[in-house]
Amino acid sequence: MNALNVAVIVVYLVVVGWIGLRRSGRQRSSGDYFVGEGRMPWWAVCFSVVATETSVLTVISIPGGAYTDQGFGNVELALGYIVGRTIVAFALIPLYKRGGFVSAYQYLRLRFGRYLQGVASVTFVFTRLLAEGVRLFASAIPLHLLLAEFGVRLGYDVIIAALTLVTVLYTYLGGIKAVIWTDAVQMGLYLIGALIAIGVLTGHVGAAGWADAYHAGKFRVFDTDFALGHILTSSFALPTAIIGGALFSMASHGSDQLIVQRILATRSLADSRRAMIGSGVFVAVQFAAFSLVGALLWAYNEGRTPKELGLATADNLYPDFILHGLPVVISGLLVAGILGAAMGSLSAALNSMANSTVADIVHSFSTRELPDATMLRLARVMTLVWAALMAVFAMAFSTTTGNVYLTALAIAGYTYGALLGAFVLGRIVKRANQIDAIAAFVATVLVMTFVVRVIKIEVTVDGVATHKAIAAQWLVPIGVAVTLAVGGLASRLHPAPTPARPVEANW
Repeated sequence: MNALNVAVIVVYLVVVGWIGLRRSGRQRSSGDYFVGEGRMPWWAVCFSVVATETSVLTVISIPGGAYTDQGFGNVELALGYIVGRTIVAFALIPLYKRGGFVSAYQYLRLRFGRYLQGVASVTFVFTRLLAEGVRLFASAIPLHLLLAEFGVRLGYDVIIAALTLVTVLYTYLGGIKAVIWTDAVQMGLYLIGALIAIGVLTGHVGAAGWADAYHAGKFRVFDTDFALGHILTSSFALPTAIIGGALFSMASHGSDQLIVQRILATRSLADSRRAMIGSGVFVAVQFAAFSLVGALLWAYNEGRTPKELGLATADNLYPDFILHGLPVVISGLLVAGILGAAMGSLSAALNSMANSTVADIVHSFSTRELPDATMLRLARVMTLVWAALMAVFAMAFSTTTGNVYLTALAIAGYTYGALLGAFVLGRIVKRANQIDAIAAFVATVLVMTFVVRVIKIEVTVDGVATHKAIAAQWLVPIGVAVTLAVGGLASRLHPAPTPARPVEANW
């Protein structure tokens, strides 16, 4: 039986690679490699965006959270994401599409100058290296356990190397087209896996199990605790989820090249908007499906805690059910779905980092215009370079403690406010120049480093006072506010530029 499961996983890896290369065709230009010459269907881009932001931790943690105390709180978060993505679709995406950009940071070059474009891109690639390297290592943890159950005992380093090798193969050869098509397949697989799990669990617990989970609060969507400390520190407090979630989504989907690059691969502005808003809707559906898995697992296990079930954490609940609650081949298919979540986020990161390196950093600091053929070759080389660095970085975490892991997960808090703030500064502070913007960008990263690492808020939980970090959703508006304050003040220290040239003039 284990051999059958392993065979399913191997076949999946081969098929995904074949689909990526088959659908991508031959890459003839850097524009084709980066944005598919703007000819990708919006629905495939939409699925790719969802797969890009979904990691192995999403697949296993949302069921675990619903099982314990979060209920359907992640669906509440997704509602805020939909609001934020809708704003991005109408406020920022037109800037990128009308400019014919292949990178979000090309707008910063047009508005401020090439040096800010370079600073923003360098910030993006190195923070993405940190975040994705840790995510890659985190993906190897459940895969290590799952494969061991199938009789395949591989070290973390071997799993990381194998994931990177298969992913970089189709990413290197097929560019963004291969990434988008394989992402779409992988998203479909792990979502189908969740639906299979829901069906099997429903067969076990029946209508009574659904009713028990409902009465136990496992279907609760909205957290209506409006205590100030709770709002500032909990990601699931209603104002944090909706308002903070919208602002966080504006940063992650409006100023992060990882996502923007996919949106720029669509055929038109209307298709870009459909892909952006649609991704928010599909994320909500995905969160609901995985939350339902967690709620039904609670009924299936009769409410026992993970410790009572012999599991280390709630994150082990869904993988444990896959291994012991599903028939052979089906369990192999769901493990393949978890593999897909890891490969989807990895391929997206590699292609976007190569894109930003070539389109932003090289352009910012190069004194001459490079031929397109050279750009294409450089893009492929940088895909390999970033893949090697990411794998090495991920392997370095094999002996680290959880503190480094948590620090890396919070990396968005250091930079998202500065990135989104630079775009907002360019749009609303007309007299701000490149020096103002760079000063504001650097100041914001420094301030946010202090906020993330030092600032704690005292909250009372069950009568016990404790100190918690500020919820990630509030880090973005704090960062944007710092950028606007510093940039706006700096712009008052010099005369207004004359004549004022509207950014849209070149479009």
